[in-house]
Amino acid sequence: MKNLILIFFLVFSVNSFCQEIPEGFVEIREVIPDIILDLRYLTNHNFLGVPVDGYKAEKCYITKSAADSLAKVQFELRKFSLSLKIYDAYRPQQAVNHFVRWAKELSDTLTKKEFYPTIDKSRLFVDGFIAEKSGHSRGSTVDLTIVPIPFLEQPTFDIDNQCECYKSIDERFKDNSVDMGTGFDCFNSLSHTENIEITPQLRANRLLLKSLMEKYGFKNLAEEWWHFTLRNEQFPKTYFDFVIE
Repeated sequence: MKNLILIFFLVFSVNSFCQEIPEGFVEIREVIPDIILDLRYLTNHNFLGVPVDGYKAEKCYITKSAADSLAKVQFELRKFSLSLKIYDAYRPQQAVNHFVRWAKELSDTLTKKEFYPTIDKSRLFVDGFIAEKSGHSRGSTVDLTIVPIPFLEQPTFDIDNQCECYKSIDERFKDNSVDMGTGFDCFNSLSHTENIEITPQLRANRLLLKSLMEKYGFKNLAEEWWHFTLRNEQFPKTYFDFVIE
């Protein structure tokens, strides 16, 4: 009996640590080896201020069809010494659950100054910034920007020295990307892709990203210049929860 229990324990342990990635997913660098990753939810540089549940390694999973389409965007950018930079792609459901728990803890405003300086945290659900499901969990949604090549190294995020994400590029966090008018995950109307309050140059930068992404099959979320979903998703009704490790 003891031997059977031991065998069960060993099998359970192996299965727990040797998780299989679902068929149809790839790690993005298998398709685009030179893409730049800035995986914010693996770190504390995000609106929670802590690493997010489900992110355990510097890997970026996405559906194969979405990766193939991104490769075409990267090919065009490469000609002009530019590159895509990904902030997030596949997002485990447990990470979304973490967002929801955080949003309900109204006293936790650790990163309010940088990410949602003009919004009361109690409004995050009502205003649509946080939801119980995310298209990211279906595997064909990506948050990204454009970076000049060669790219500059970024400073380490200092949680004790935050700056409002909607301020000018000279004031906010020194992201090494092309200036899009706000930082990533900035909960502010200036993040709306077609906001006319930003300068013509910033609108042109957003238009470059949006036009290339749309050319190769993605659609933009109007409220977030960085957020794109493949129109013909591989898994339009499936929300995955495998850990990124």
